[in-house]
Amino acid sequence: MNKQKTLFDNQRLTLQNAIDLTLASLDHYGQRYPHWVTAYSGGKDSTATVTLIAWAINTHQITPPKTWTILYSDTRQELPPLQQTAYQLLNTLQTQGHNTHIVTPPIPKRFYPYIIGRGVPPPKNDFRWCTPNFKIEPMLTKLHDLYDQHNQKYLMITGVRLGESAIRDQRIALSCSRDSGECGQGWFQQTTDESITDTLAPLLHWRLCHIYDWIYFEQPKHGYNVDGIAQIYGQGEVRTGCIGCNLVNRDTALERLIKQPEWQHLRPLLNLKPLFRQLRQPKNRLRKTEPEPRKDGTYAQNIQRLGPLTMTARQHALQTVLDIQTQAQVDLINPDEEHYIRNAWTTNLWPNGWTGTEITGDIPIPAKKITTDGHIVTQALLI
Repeated sequence: MNKQKTLFDNQRLTLQNAIDLTLASLDHYGQRYPHWVTAYSGGKDSTATVTLIAWAINTHQITPPKTWTILYSDTRQELPPLQQTAYQLLNTLQTQGHNTHIVTPPIPKRFYPYIIGRGVPPPKNDFRWCTPNFKIEPMLTKLHDLYDQHNQKYLMITGVRLGESAIRDQRIALSCSRDSGECGQGWFQQTTDESITDTLAPLLHWRLCHIYDWIYFEQPKHGYNVDGIAQIYGQGEVRTGCIGCNLVNRDTALERLIKQPEWQHLRPLLNLKPLFRQLRQPKNRLRKTEPEPRKDGTYAQNIQRLGPLTMTARQHALQTVLDIQTQAQVDLINPDEEHYIRNAWTTNLWPNGWTGTEITGDIPIPAKKITTDGHIVTQALLI
């Protein structure tokens, strides 16, 4: 049955309308800044952003900046089709004269060295250390380098869109009410003079269908082959994260990918999430038994908190991941990272505040808590 039309159907934004608004946004705000930078993740929204800007510059649709730099953060945790497509696009952009830079976190801050080497438990939503380590810190380091070259504030262009998440939409709505940008011309955030960038999201108004139409069906127009993205997203609402992302219940992007014959060899990667869940169990982690005073003399509320992975758990994790990468024919831990991990064990490396002499989390101990007046109370074991 056909959906009944409404009085507002003719007011729906077409792709061409969306492109026109984006071009107007780039010209309106872009001319204020001689230097632009785009944070490129390799996902559908950032790919649409990068290819549209490149097309607009190449075809003289907008006034180009003095420099435009595309920063790609290689977390070493992206699904192979996305990573391959990103590198292919970066190479094409480079040959066309656009500046591209690939940033990676230092080995101690990479995913497996941080977990298996240092012993930090896999991330979860209330302990999300991965995004700062993988993306934010390497990007900021490079941005400061770029700023030092010109000593001028950059315009940071992102692929943020309305409709990606309710929380983000609420944040955008609040900021749009006080910042100088209007949603019809992108989301513009002007920061303090001391900041190294202001931010523009020129695709804010694009719907999901616009993104897919531009990436897939407008390739003859923009000329960038990014078909690898379709192997992950198709035309559905598939959100991607790291391989085996521990922040979601299901790795839907990977599940979708391995249904395709050419990627079935990646099936062993499904065993990563169970490993991460296993590592977070109390028996595989150390636990504090006594309260530790803060600098101000008070005690943290979680006196007997669980902490880092035991050495035994780390050794099991390394062998498991190495087996998985062999079976899946992918590079999860390279030789340099494995060397760092084994050296961390040799030097008895632990997160700050831990020595490795603490008990494991599955050993029963009397419970200790902090009262509202700051006193410590102990509840004996009931055995």
